[in-house]
Amino acid sequence: MAILKSVLIFILAGFCEIGGGYLVWGWMKNDKPLWVGILGGLILALYGVVATLQTEGFARVYATYGGFFIVMSLLWAIKFDHFSPDRYDIIGAIVALIGVCIIYYAPR
Repeated sequence: MAILKSVLIFILAGFCEIGGGYLVWGWMKNDKPLWVGILGGLILALYGVVATLQTEGFARVYATYGGFFIVMSLLWAIKFDHFSPDRYDIIGAIVALIGVCIIYYAPR
């Protein structure tokens, strides 16, 4: 149950960082209204709070989140930017996710 909870926190953090960043990106690069950028900034700040819900220390949490971020960024781009990952994108994301799961979930 603890693993499922931590994975869900990583996913929520990913939505906050990627979603918030996407809104700021839209404001800065795609002429979206200022309120879109402000909302994005607030959601990005929420990401910092969500990450603290993890039980491990800062180093392992942020290292592990990096792998989740890679996978979620590709999935976000597929959904919202019609990005088509190639096999190297997919292989790299899988390798990153396996690596960070070893960092975070290996028995100590």
